[in-house]
Amino acid sequence: MFLEESLTGALASLLNNWERNVTASSGEERDNDTDVLCYLAVMLGLFAFIIVAILVSTVKSKRQEHSNDPYHQYIKEGWTAQIQQSEIISNFAAK
Repeated sequence: MFLEESLTGALASLLNNWERNVTASSGEERDNDTDVLCYLAVMLGLFAFIIVAILVSTVKSKRQEHSNDPYHQYIKEGWTAQIQQSEIISNFAAK
């Protein structure tokens, strides 16, 4: 009887210790999973922010390129006037 009780007690304490170790390690795994998910969310957020910033700056620059600001109009009109003057000069020289 004594041997049976001592073996049962030893087995019970071994199983209890094993259960505590398994529960503690699963808690650490959950903490690790949470850290990994937070890291992935931050990295995806930074990536999305960079992509959106590039897209917005590209759209904004395209919009400014075709705007009706005075400097853009000055360049546009100045270049066409220069081309017309050079055509007149070349036509005059050809005659």
